[in-house]
This record gives sequence, structure tokens and C-alpha cells, in this order.
Amino acid sequence: MDRILEPEVMDTWLEATAYDAMDFLAVNTAFTTDAIALDPYAVKILDIGTGTARIPILMCQQRPQYLITGIDLAQSMLIIGQQNLAAAALTQRIRLERVDSKRMPYPDLEFDMVVSNSLVHHLPDPFSLFGEIKRLVKPDGSILIRDLIRPETDLIVNSIVAKLGKDYDTHQQQLFHDSLKAALTLAEVRDLLDRVGLDRLSLTQSSELHWTISGKKGIDRQI
Repeated sequence: MDRILEPEVMDTWLEATAYDAMDFLAVNTAFTTDAIALDPYAVKILDIGTGTARIPILMCQQRPQYLITGIDLAQSMLIIGQQNLAAAALTQRIRLERVDSKRMPYPDLEFDMVVSNSLVHHLPDPFSLFGEIKRLVKPDGSILIRDLIRPETDLIVNSIVAKLGKDYDTHQQQLFHDSLKAALTLAEVRDLLDRVGLDRLSLTQSSELHWTISGKKGIDRQI
């Protein structure tokens, strides 16, 4: 099945509130657990595509030294995210900024760890994102990226949405459906890592629906 792009930015209030209301606690908790296991002693962390900041909140609740910058292009998401930070009393440790992940304004080698969950499928060409991640992570820093895997057929997409999105409303089911069709295959992700020079990182199919990139950046290889 060919990739069908969805809008890069979910920036209507309806989309942001529908997204924040979806039950991602299990997947967010799993991502948080993996991030902490990968680098429990990091301090400066960048969360790319932070959405409504649910993952930074979970991370900071478990690791008191984490200081996280969360970025997103969707202002509506960030407004809800700021409300979530206030409710969790974490506005001093998590900073939210409206930033384009393809052109980030931070200095080279700025972060101990970069994480990103469910952003890649929104980007028409994620190559710039991967290049920015490589630029921003310290040589001994950690990288954790997770996203959906594109199914092979429309029939499989519809089956997944029917099974896993049965408790979603119609709009939430459509968001899920569109995200699956916009996702990358494992082969496409591996090609991106090879082209950008992050081929030392591990790429695995971490669930029925997800691929995961993880590991230490290591010594740079020229693009």
C-alpha cells in the first residue's frame, strides 16, 4: 500500500482536544519506561512532536533531574499541553515551544537525549528531522524514536481501527485511520537512518503497530 500523507500539523481545537482525549496511557507509559531505561541519568532532553506534553509529564514524574524541552508546530496542542503541565505542577521543569522539527533553533550537541513519539508519520519527508536529531544530540547522547508501521493493505488498516479504536468516536477513528496510512514501513525507516548517518542505532518492530529506533548516537559519520 502506498503512503498517503496526512496534514503535517494538527492545529485545530477540535483535533487537539480529540487527540488529548484519546487513551494513549499504555503506549505513553511504555515509551516513558523505554526512554528512562535508555538514559536514566540524562538531564537536558528534547521531546520532538510533544503534542499535549503527556510523555514529558510521565518522564519528569519518574526522574527528578530531567529538564525537558517539548516542541510542536500545533499551537492548539501546546495550549492544552501547558494546561496539563500546570495540573501536574511541572511548569518549572518542562518548557513547551512552537518550533518546526525540520529547522530547530538549538545549538549543535545541545541535548543529552532526544525522544520523539508518533511524529514521523506527519512529515512528508522526515529526512530533515533525522538530520536535526543527529545534529542536536551529544556524541554520547541517546535517541529514542517511535512511530506507527504502515500496514500492507487497506483491509488491514480497517481491521486495526475496528479492533483497537472501537472505543473512539468517529473523528478519533478517522485520525487513527489516516495516521496508519501515512506511516512508514520498516524498510523506509532503515533507509532514512542509513542516509542520515545514524545507522548505528537499533531499529526494531516493537509491537504489532510500531517501530522503534533506540540507542546511543556514537561517533558521527558524514552524510
